[in-house]
Amino acid sequence: MSEDVSSDGLPPLRDVIAKHGLAAQKSLGQNFLLDLNLTRRIARAAGALDTHHIVEVGPGPGGLTRALLMEGAKHVTVVERDRRCLPALEEIAAAYPGRLTIIEGDALETDLKLLVSGPARICANLPYNIATPLLIGWLQTEPERPWYDSLTLMFQKEVAERITAAPGDKAYGRLGIAAQWRMKARMLFDINRSAFTPPPSITSTVVELIPRDQPLAPADARALELVTAAAFGQRRKMLRASLKSLVGDATALLEAAGIDGTKRAEELSIEQFCALARAFKSKA
Repeated sequence: MSEDVSSDGLPPLRDVIAKHGLAAQKSLGQNFLLDLNLTRRIARAAGALDTHHIVEVGPGPGGLTRALLMEGAKHVTVVERDRRCLPALEEIAAAYPGRLTIIEGDALETDLKLLVSGPARICANLPYNIATPLLIGWLQTEPERPWYDSLTLMFQKEVAERITAAPGDKAYGRLGIAAQWRMKARMLFDINRSAFTPPPSITSTVVELIPRDQPLAPADARALELVTAAAFGQRRKMLRASLKSLVGDATALLEAAGIDGTKRAEELSIEQFCALARAFKSKA
């Protein structure tokens, strides 16, 4: 695929990678997306950029960073663990004076909300090896509406399907419940493996997550996590059996939540899991 470089005057990303010796490292979960037409599509999917502080995790040589700036982001803060990428990012910062802040660090150990002021959005092609832990951390930041207005994130398609799965879907499980309890989640579009350097073994998918004003149903976050972990830990079993690992005899818990113990975990709605979490919390 060709690279659109006419809009910012910076060198093609392949040249940037060659200049700075930025061969992708598997240990860091790196797969660089070089087609600026695709990265600009991701940037546009993130919504209004000129009204929000944009946070990007794992920018690498800066393909999405450039796209966000070209699409009008007022300010972008990037968090990059790989110090080899910092000179390339500094070149972008020089081309967009005052609009790019570069933080060297591990995103899993960085409190991103301390890096922003005002309304914020997170937009990132997440390193595959930390994508799920990052998302879970962002979901758990506050009990109510979080500090960001949206998440526009690229995942392996399998993970994207788990995040957005509905009850009864093969991919429905703990991650989807945790995400959809707090967020409205939908898959936006796929990106073929051939668009990356090096090509990953799977298709990638861009997912949009918008925080709900209130969680989908009342529940204690820790209780919901424990209930779903037990239920899906033995997902082939009926709930009266799978929940034994949590409460021993699950009969009273299921009755309190108004749920048929012969059902299996994938048959319950998120609201029903919240009812189980409330019943569990009340008996704890």
